[in-house]
Amino acid sequence: MAHCMRVLHRQGGKASSVLLTEIQIRCFHISPLAAAASKVAMSKFDKDGLPYDKLMKNLEIVKKRLNRPLSLSEKVLYSHLDDPQNQDIERGKSYLRLRPDRVAMQDATAQMAMLQFISSGLKRVAVPSTIHCDHLIEAQVGGTKDLARAKDLNQEVYSFLSSAGNKYGVGFWKPGSGIIHQIILENYAFPGLLMIGTDSHTPNGGGLGGLCIGVGGADAVDVMASIPWELKCPNVIGVKLTGKLGGWTSPKDIILKVADILTVKGGTGAIVEYFGPGVDAISCTGMATICNMGAEIGATTSVFPYNSRMSDYLKATKRGEIAGEADKVKSVLLNPDEGCKYDQVIEINLDTLEPHVNGPFTPDLANPISKLGDAAKKNGWPVDIRVGLIGSCTNSSYEDMGRCASIVKEAMNHGLKSKIPFNVTPGSEQIRATIERDGIAKTLRDFGGTVLANACGPCIGQWDRKDVKKGEKNTIVTSYNRNFTGRNDANPATHAFVTSPELVTALSIAGRLDFDPTKDELTGSDGKKFKLSSPFGDELPTKGFDPGQDTYEAPVADGSTVKVDVSPKSQRLQLLEPFDKWNGKDLEDLVVLIKVKGKCTTDHISAAGPWLKYRGHLDNISNNMFIGATNAENGEMNKIKNQLTGEWGAVPDVARHYKANKIGWVAIGDDNYGEGSSREHAALEPRHLGGRAIIVKSFARIHETNLKKQGLLPLTFSNPSDYDKIQPTDKISLKGLANLAPGKQVECEIKHADGKVEKILLNHSLNDLQIGWFKAGSALNRMKELAAKA
Repeated sequence: MAHCMRVLHRQGGKASSVLLTEIQIRCFHISPLAAAASKVAMSKFDKDGLPYDKLMKNLEIVKKRLNRPLSLSEKVLYSHLDDPQNQDIERGKSYLRLRPDRVAMQDATAQMAMLQFISSGLKRVAVPSTIHCDHLIEAQVGGTKDLARAKDLNQEVYSFLSSAGNKYGVGFWKPGSGIIHQIILENYAFPGLLMIGTDSHTPNGGGLGGLCIGVGGADAVDVMASIPWELKCPNVIGVKLTGKLGGWTSPKDIILKVADILTVKGGTGAIVEYFGPGVDAISCTGMATICNMGAEIGATTSVFPYNSRMSDYLKATKRGEIAGEADKVKSVLLNPDEGCKYDQVIEINLDTLEPHVNGPFTPDLANPISKLGDAAKKNGWPVDIRVGLIGSCTNSSYEDMGRCASIVKEAMNHGLKSKIPFNVTPGSEQIRATIERDGIAKTLRDFGGTVLANACGPCIGQWDRKDVKKGEKNTIVTSYNRNFTGRNDANPATHAFVTSPELVTALSIAGRLDFDPTKDELTGSDGKKFKLSSPFGDELPTKGFDPGQDTYEAPVADGSTVKVDVSPKSQRLQLLEPFDKWNGKDLEDLVVLIKVKGKCTTDHISAAGPWLKYRGHLDNISNNMFIGATNAENGEMNKIKNQLTGEWGAVPDVARHYKANKIGWVAIGDDNYGEGSSREHAALEPRHLGGRAIIVKSFARIHETNLKKQGLLPLTFSNPSDYDKIQPTDKISLKGLANLAPGKQVECEIKHADGKVEKILLNHSLNDLQIGWFKAGSALNRMKELAAKA
């Protein structure tokens, strides 16, 4: 300590942020802190200790290299670099190779992720990982019956996920345990965490100061297999919060306002980092709400700096030791450096922020509550509300439920209940049990509410809605995060609005969009007018949380004797067979399966909807391959000519015919091919049905990576106009593959039906590691090769 003070004294009492960081690391972290942190586990379910020692050492290396103040998100991200000494670091340009602390998967995406992991040949996951059963439970009549029905319908899938988790060391949260993001917040998130999750709302964990990023299943497999995870270095958008929340304004209104400012695309390629004096006025679960819905602006993730509100939440969820360790690295690792630079700064004054209701059909169409009624009448939105829904992963905290209960109690004291069906989705078993114990659930039921299962339910469209017919124009208000057309009930005429749970509750009492609880009055059962008071509720339960039923299943220490339950007759699950290895030769005379015209998203390549039930069965779900893509030859969807028979057929059928005859094929595409969802099925299916290369004008980044992982060659025209040279009847040969190298173009020979041959050049972005995936047949095959050599 004395040495540190002498260093500071020699600087004349002043020091740069870099020097201060170095002093703090050397004097306060390494040794006693490192020893203490290593003894505190990341969670009560894990043996792995908190990674603060490693993170601080990595941060010290990066700070010396960059010699500039860092934002919070930069600190957390860069401290997880695989090679902090040599990694290129440039916002928006370089690709970072990272080592996340853990992986989380929801049941719909975990099926293919675990099937891919099984095919890797590895015996156990390399990082702490969990599976959460929350997506397959449909809301019908109420929590207990809906859960029982889901367990029966999905028994095969649940059994597979349970046995796979047990064998490969993955924790399994049973159906009824709650929504993945709430379980992560309650048990696994901690300040400084880097986690990837196979769900777009994984950023919820930013409410506890972690960088939690949504990915596809293939990325999860990489991390579970101890392969560095690649992410384009994000830009950083700063949101400065001043003032304090009050009245009817809630944390949800902050992200609704940010969505208004940035739109659904404004956060793309960036981390949103909140800072400023207003941060301390928000509860930990309120911060989680804000980060959760950051997915709706396209952000990579969102994060808040560590503060006392997070510490309080950690202690309330029996993780006080983690809070103690976080306190020790708070200024160095878990808060931004003074003077750090943001690529964009937004400022929001919480003192003047008005409650918002966003929608319909898009989460960035902002309506301040004072203007909502007029906007509805002007635009022809149905003013009468048909259903109110609160809860979901975005807004189901104890604080949320308590504040809604305060509104309900006041209304019922005046003889009023909800005018419309009112559905409540607890975020977890712990929340359900606690609000039952404290009487909040009873209050909401007395109001007319139905408490649904601890699951995603209507938020993701798992809602067997009966009160309107498909195509019937109607309005619903929810505290969810998304409100795209048909999102909640598959009815394109449903006008869905997203807002805070408090406003959903107030609007459910009035039953109309043109009710403003900040100024409008209601009429009690006695005929007297009254105005609702501002909502209030405890941030955390005074009696502590009630954990409820134990719904966690820990994996056995040695899973070598565990059998994974997959029936060969199953229509929903199918073990994966390794893709064939490259034979070392050029790819000659490939047929053109389809030349796609115009936009081709991952939905066009692998449709969702009724196909979701086949997420764990690659052969069955491959029957949707390219059925939504437009064929350039005839302008039709799912109708292409079989070049062997001359007959027209469905795309998957023709592909299967080529595969049966051992004929490889390519698909030709336009610009930004593979945009949209990160689903890996859009890469797995073409590979499974015999595809060898995808040649397009340009790729969406995530899909391009997924193609690489499955052993397909993602190639782009060096001259985009060469797209016009390729005809459906052509044969394509890819030359010089034995010398495939980063940055080296691939020679392409086009043989036309008339015998004419044209030669063009194709570009690729494969690095040495990814070329290894191609040669092995897939990234998973390469993993198996490396494991065999170990």
